[in-house]
Amino acid sequence: MIEEMRLRDLGVIAEATLSIGPGFTAITGETGAGKTMVVTGLGLLLGQRADSGAVRSGATQATVDGVWIVPESGPVAERVREAGGDVEPLGDGNAELFVGRSISSEGRGRASVGGRAAPAGVLADLADDLVVVHGQSDQLRLRSAVAQRDALDRFGGAPVQSARADYRDAYERWRRIDSELTALTDDRDGRAREAHELREQLADIEQAAPQPGEDAELTVRAERLANAEELRLAAANAHDLLSGEGDAPDAGSLLAEARRALERAHDPALEDVAAQLADLGYRTADLAAVLAGYLADLDESGPHELAAVEDRRAVLSALVRVHGTLDAAIELLDTGSARLAELDDDGDRIERLTAERDAAASTLDDAAAVLTEARTAAAERLGAAVTTELHALAMPDARLAVAVTPGAESVAGRDDVAILLAPHVGADPRPVSKGASGGELSRVMLAIEVVIAAVDPVPTFVFDEVDAGIGGAAAIEVGRRLARLAQSSQVIAVTHLAQVAAFATNHLSVVKAGDGSVTASDVRRLEGADREAEMARLLSGMPDSDAALTHARELLSLRTESVG
Repeated sequence: MIEEMRLRDLGVIAEATLSIGPGFTAITGETGAGKTMVVTGLGLLLGQRADSGAVRSGATQATVDGVWIVPESGPVAERVREAGGDVEPLGDGNAELFVGRSISSEGRGRASVGGRAAPAGVLADLADDLVVVHGQSDQLRLRSAVAQRDALDRFGGAPVQSARADYRDAYERWRRIDSELTALTDDRDGRAREAHELREQLADIEQAAPQPGEDAELTVRAERLANAEELRLAAANAHDLLSGEGDAPDAGSLLAEARRALERAHDPALEDVAAQLADLGYRTADLAAVLAGYLADLDESGPHELAAVEDRRAVLSALVRVHGTLDAAIELLDTGSARLAELDDDGDRIERLTAERDAAASTLDDAAAVLTEARTAAAERLGAAVTTELHALAMPDARLAVAVTPGAESVAGRDDVAILLAPHVGADPRPVSKGASGGELSRVMLAIEVVIAAVDPVPTFVFDEVDAGIGGAAAIEVGRRLARLAQSSQVIAVTHLAQVAAFATNHLSVVKAGDGSVTASDVRRLEGADREAEMARLLSGMPDSDAALTHARELLSLRTESVG
């Protein structure tokens, strides 16, 4: 439950602290005082979209902080820790969870969960386990078929949820196989073209038989052959200088002569130098041999080899133009066979997928039948339970039924769900989307929520003017039913009816004050005479009317009698 909420610069509220706590809290106030801002602030704490227009005029930002009491362990605490925050243990198995939200006048927003900054989406995740909010917009949503189906599924509990999960799995499997089969059959011509082109490409690569790095090696070879004469002259000149056979002295001869000169000196100090000269002579002879081999290779290479190299390079260049790189062509030769086998297997795959789709469709039919059966059973129980609740909400002759009929197939099943209301004896049940008045729709929504809460408990309910369109005895019964709901859950209701507020255990009033130009509001807890005066104002518009005060005390006594 929410224990406390603090608002600053939100709408017309300059600063206010709401001490809420367990039980039934009623929030009242004059029109324009900012009652709706309380629900807006709570919505911000629940991750709803922030609107910079909610920032109080003249303020730079609006802030909302809340303290929730949550189980020390469980899905809420786990999600908080996943987001990097934590809860504060109270020692009784529960813990305090601090959450906050701010929005600047420029539209920038921040959120915090458990003492750590977090995305607003984390607050929205927590909301599913913390609170159910109902306002007049929710009454409009109750008119939609989807909202009515979801309400039935919530009431159906584990049997419906399990059947819906099984159906969803079967539906997703059938849709996946059907999509694959459709794509395969629709693109049969394209896949045939791909197979033909791939087969030709593999044949070209196999015929060329490229080797890794071959194109780079051929580039070097072609350049050498194209410059063969220049290279021959350079290599021959170097060879002659190292080991010439003519009259001119060469490097090898000069090194040998220098070595012999040192050896004739017979000085031990020069022996090492002579040895190094001998080594240089050997290395010079080796280099001369290498150059001789290079020259012999050039002599063997002729114009015919250059032409062969260029022809080979042309073959490899053709592969590169098609595949981007020679390595890509070689890789395709390794992997293309598997792809070609897959494309050639289309006929077998279509036959196999068709059989799988038929089997999946049969499983889906079975799952849909189980879901429909579970919904039908739940619909009968929901109609009876809500009818009983409506009798307690000043609709003694009303009868509600939930019809489950065949509908369009979707991930949620094959059922259309319609909530039908017969408001009085002799009336034919009609869809609430067409036949229910605003006041009737308010009570139907409350009755459904009360019934669902018995099987799918929610810690906190927030009702924003759930009493719209009703009054008198009906309003008293709504207040009494909210008080009964508050015995098992926290209930917060924004109301303009004294008959509803009378049953609250905690009455907060949004009070408006003005300085002539700017309106500011604050929130006060009402007790005793102050509460009686607010009740009188709700009844007659005059907080000091003796008749209204007497009526207010009578209404407040109803809560005492109801509790007793």
